[in-house]
Amino acid sequence: MTLSLRSHGRLKVLAVLCLLLTLLTPAQAQAGPGGEDAPGWWDPVQRPAPDSRIGVTGEPFKGTDAQGRVRGFVDAHDHIMSNEAFGGRLICGKPFSELGVADALKDCPEHYPDGSLAVFDFITKGGDGRHDPDGWPTFKDWPAHDSLTHQQNYYAWIERAWRGGQRVLVNDLVTNGVICSVYFFKDRGCDEMTSIRLQARKTYEMQAYVDRMYGGPGKGWFRVVTDSAQARQVIEQGKMAVVLGVETSEPFGCKQILDVAQCDRGDIDRGLDELHALGVRSMFLCHKFDNALCGVRFDSGSLGTAINVGQFLSTGTFWQTEKCTGPQADNPIGAAPAAGAEKKLPPGVSVPSYAADARCNTRGLTDLGEYALRGMMRRGMMIEVDHMSVKATGRVLDVLESQSYPGVLSSHSWMDADWTERVYRLGGFIAQYMHGAEGFTAEARRTAALRDKYGVGYGYGTDMNGVGGWPGPRGADTPNPVRYPFRSADGGSVVDRPVTGERTWDVNTDGAAHYGLVPDWLEDIRVTGGQDVIGDLFRGAESYLTTWGSSERHRPAASLAAGAATSASSSEWNPFTSYAPGRAVDGDLRTRWASHWSDQQWLRIDLGAPRTVGRVTLDWERAYGRAYRIEVSADGEDWRTVWSTTAGDGGLDTARFPAVPARFVRVTGLERGTEWGYSVREVGVYGG
Repeated sequence: MTLSLRSHGRLKVLAVLCLLLTLLTPAQAQAGPGGEDAPGWWDPVQRPAPDSRIGVTGEPFKGTDAQGRVRGFVDAHDHIMSNEAFGGRLICGKPFSELGVADALKDCPEHYPDGSLAVFDFITKGGDGRHDPDGWPTFKDWPAHDSLTHQQNYYAWIERAWRGGQRVLVNDLVTNGVICSVYFFKDRGCDEMTSIRLQARKTYEMQAYVDRMYGGPGKGWFRVVTDSAQARQVIEQGKMAVVLGVETSEPFGCKQILDVAQCDRGDIDRGLDELHALGVRSMFLCHKFDNALCGVRFDSGSLGTAINVGQFLSTGTFWQTEKCTGPQADNPIGAAPAAGAEKKLPPGVSVPSYAADARCNTRGLTDLGEYALRGMMRRGMMIEVDHMSVKATGRVLDVLESQSYPGVLSSHSWMDADWTERVYRLGGFIAQYMHGAEGFTAEARRTAALRDKYGVGYGYGTDMNGVGGWPGPRGADTPNPVRYPFRSADGGSVVDRPVTGERTWDVNTDGAAHYGLVPDWLEDIRVTGGQDVIGDLFRGAESYLTTWGSSERHRPAASLAAGAATSASSSEWNPFTSYAPGRAVDGDLRTRWASHWSDQQWLRIDLGAPRTVGRVTLDWERAYGRAYRIEVSADGEDWRTVWSTTAGDGGLDTARFPAVPARFVRVTGLERGTEWGYSVREVGVYGG
């Protein structure tokens, strides 16, 4: 074939262009104007201008791995909308604004001109609170890893985390009515549920805001999801699944004043129905203050003192402690002063001192709290145990184990570490607080063997905008810094330093100053800790969704003992109520069977016909069995033991054993755990 002169010239130009492309770095080859990607499905049709630069090039990964599992990181604990909480002026700035970045990233009005009135800033950070209030475009003093009152969740920073490999984000709707009421500055009321509703609505508005950039509803990368199947579809499309949770101190008004609950079962049912309708799928039953549902795990130091003051202002009681009965303990309260908070106490009232050997909250899961827990289970919701006292957590795990319910979460390192295997055994999910890379790696390695044993991934909880503090810089002169640009964990994208306005951030010198530095922090973990920790984290999205999906699909088994004929060796007599054996199978936890005050007592249940039996649950009242056995029989005469213990500690016990055919089941008490007899609120009998 003969080429014309013009065609020959075009070929030479193409050859030169090809040579240039081979000499470019991957980032240069993919970069468009301003260092961003060439247009792709991951790029908006029209981004607001001016705006933050993303600093990531390359197509976000889609689909599943060879085993059909989704890939990606999970942040199990974030607070995108907490600027709407605490009266609206505690966290300054917004995650998005229709008026643009300059409106979104500006300080609270009282912080101008020099931060002199940034009261909460100097309470949490120390010093005098003075700072340059200007956000966009200079960002001289904020956001920063140690500035707890300024916006860290701007939408473009979250977008950068998505581009860096994160595929699940749990947005915990958060507030605290007492903090709101005592804080000097606010522009709205302090009702917690009103704030939760607003934050949920704002999350959906942020989804619509991102969608408009991409051409319309459903097209953006920020997708609020309400079931695990929908989340998997979103992640398979390469986008981020956003799950709504709730972390507040008085959910549905369930506070307690002088140990008197201010809510009832009807309030709980209505509250759970409303939250579920809003799209909430995980929840803390208590947070910071003891409430009508459960006791909390304490805060320590001066912050603990301040929160204990808040506890008194909210409930009329300070925290109360007792000696722990197991290896788990609540955080030490400490005795550090918090002068500003203590001034809020009435004259003559002071924070009590606490015995060093009494580390556990006296309050556990209340009857109303258990009702709320079981209501969450019926709705397929996941229960957050961080912030619960060990007494409350123990009861929650007992209840979940009795029903084989997997939906338990520890999302930011507030659960006693001794509960870890119980959570994994149930099928639950655990994430670690966003500590510094070296500390995070050390803790991840400590629990790695358990994750291998149960075949699960790992998560992190950034707690951004959660007033917690974040990893500081390791320094520009560290011998093993993060080197920019670097590849994302999946290898498909190139990540450079993030730029917003006139400010460029570097994780080596700035630490985790805002959400956009999550990919940089993960690279810091890889550099300092190795690929194995990143591998566990990259399996996090799949494990989180497995826990969620298993919770949705869970169907509680009906007890074979419900309403069955019963008999007992004895029953305690009381002129005002009955403690007959049938009270242990009536489905009402407010009734019970109680024996005489002696050992060698038994309760027999007739299932009415031969059934397959493999699990028995016993919900003890305070008078429990220390040593007892479970026996089965085909005819009520010949008995054989299928399970026994000599270390009973009360509460809710679940006895599992190889399934056997039986018509009769008998619980035989051998040694009492108290001076009283044996007292069981409910016995459940289930198949294998």
